[in-house]
Amino acid sequence: MALTQVSSNKCSGGYQKVFEHDSTELKCKMKFAVYLPPKAESGKCPVLYWLSGLTCTEQNFITKAGSQQAASEHGIIIVAPDTSPRGCNIEGEDESWDFGTGAGFYVNATEEPWKTNYRMYAYVTEELPSLINANFPAYPEKMSISGHSMGGHGALICALKNPGKYKTVSAFAPICNPMQCAWGQKAFTGYLGEDKKAWEAYDATVLAASYSGPRLDILIDQGRDDQFLSASQLLPDNLNAACSETKIPVVFRLQPGYDHSYFFIYSFINDHIKHHAKYLNV
Repeated sequence: MALTQVSSNKCSGGYQKVFEHDSTELKCKMKFAVYLPPKAESGKCPVLYWLSGLTCTEQNFITKAGSQQAASEHGIIIVAPDTSPRGCNIEGEDESWDFGTGAGFYVNATEEPWKTNYRMYAYVTEELPSLINANFPAYPEKMSISGHSMGGHGALICALKNPGKYKTVSAFAPICNPMQCAWGQKAFTGYLGEDKKAWEAYDATVLAASYSGPRLDILIDQGRDDQFLSASQLLPDNLNAACSETKIPVVFRLQPGYDHSYFFIYSFINDHIKHHAKYLNV
């Protein structure tokens, strides 16, 4: 699969790059960002996949999170894809900020007119890792995943649905129980249809309640002053309860004074990269 380099910037001794390619899963051109630490010049590195939230592109994380210094120190490649297909000319794709463009919700859509292009789950778990492993000095067996908000939801479901594939998972302010919140209900109805049984395959709380794979250590940071927490969009207590039942170890940190923004992510990203480095054995 041919990659076209869009940008390259020296950063923390390594390179922050952006590439474009024709996606087979999404049937459109897609961009993803990749940070290559200095270690990547001389050998293979583990890979941390980062999934961003509603309205984001591949740019938000790489320009606002401040992840490059810690990634450089630990020798971790960070890959940050876009959050949805772009420019597919689907009627209604640009009508709202929380559905369609910028809001792929990391599911494989089954409903018309979305099912041809909106296959972000397959893109993140299959196509993108294959692309990264073929074109960059990555250890295929050493990968983990993280994300924010809608992307935190995406990271959690990718790890829970694929036992053993990801060494660990972390999230900032994830949508933990989308079947029970307005964002999730809107997205799932549009992408997956009215049958709520189909929704369960993409709900982290439901998946955690039936998880039986190898040990999966989860780190979650949540801002106490997050407006979406108080609006019952995130529902972390539901996930924590499910993980407690199935003995999934979760470190859940409620951070006083922090909101839902990238200022919050910037404040704790080093802790998350250190967490991933531990389980990626670097």
